[in-house]
Amino acid sequence: MRNRFVVGVLIGLLIEGAWSGCSFNFTLFPAQGPLKETQVSGSGSAKVLLIDVSGLISSQDKEGLMPAPSPVARLKEQLLKASQDDSIKAVVLRINTPGGTVTASDIMYHEIKSFKASRKIPIVASIMDLGTSGGYYVASAADVVLAHPSSVTGSIGVIMLTINAHGLMEKIGVEATAVTSGPRKDMGSPFRVMTPEERAIFQGLIDSFYQRFLAVVQEGRPHLPMDRLKELADGRVYAGGQAKAVGLVDEIGYLDDAIELAKKKANLTEARVVTYQRPGDYVNNVYSRLLAPGPLSALGELDLMTFLRGSAPQFMYLWMP
Repeated sequence: MRNRFVVGVLIGLLIEGAWSGCSFNFTLFPAQGPLKETQVSGSGSAKVLLIDVSGLISSQDKEGLMPAPSPVARLKEQLLKASQDDSIKAVVLRINTPGGTVTASDIMYHEIKSFKASRKIPIVASIMDLGTSGGYYVASAADVVLAHPSSVTGSIGVIMLTINAHGLMEKIGVEATAVTSGPRKDMGSPFRVMTPEERAIFQGLIDSFYQRFLAVVQEGRPHLPMDRLKELADGRVYAGGQAKAVGLVDEIGYLDDAIELAKKKANLTEARVVTYQRPGDYVNNVYSRLLAPGPLSALGELDLMTFLRGSAPQFMYLWMP
């Protein structure tokens, strides 16, 4: 009720101002500003940086009333800021994502690996509710991967998302015609049925992306033979304890354990845990602003209308049952 009252008052003020010709020097949605460092715990001169990898992994900026950089751009901005601070001695990745697009996941993995190579500081991944598919791909860039006892991880594999609206268009009497330079130019179109030959071509792309996923995981899990890894990487998900038992994560623990492990690997007895935030955000502990995205919410973040507008299919490292 209080929120409704506040919104009602603001709307009333805006209407009154419009009628009276008054202008207001405030905005309901402040513009995004540069990242600012905030301490959430600890003491000392050394710092452990806490970075979020949450929500659908995508290169698409968030639009609307409150626009925001894409997860890829946000990670790059945080790593760049951290690279300029010599007091950052370790990084903890707080992962809570079902995955995302193939390319965005690979870019995030690449950026973390490049940062680690240039700064030569330990990176620990802490999987929260979800660290599946592209989320696990990104976690593979860390030196150590921890999962909560109740985490869901794994789902190593690739899925191609597309829509076939051919039957619907026939029912409503609409036909789409494409004039192409070759018979495969419009393959994957939602306006016609995919041919067996086209399916085989897409399967080849998916197999290529899958082999890259396997290579990334094996680089981070050198103790897992490829034959065994392929057995584990059939798309299934694992609880934290199951993932530990089969060798997909290193330890079972909570976020505090991940922070302590990062300090230990950096040879620190004490350190301040810091994070980067936008102006207006409120952060006062290591769990602040923690998102809990599930597969269905990830589906909601996808712009499914792009398929109906004739967009190309999307290749995803995504758990989406």
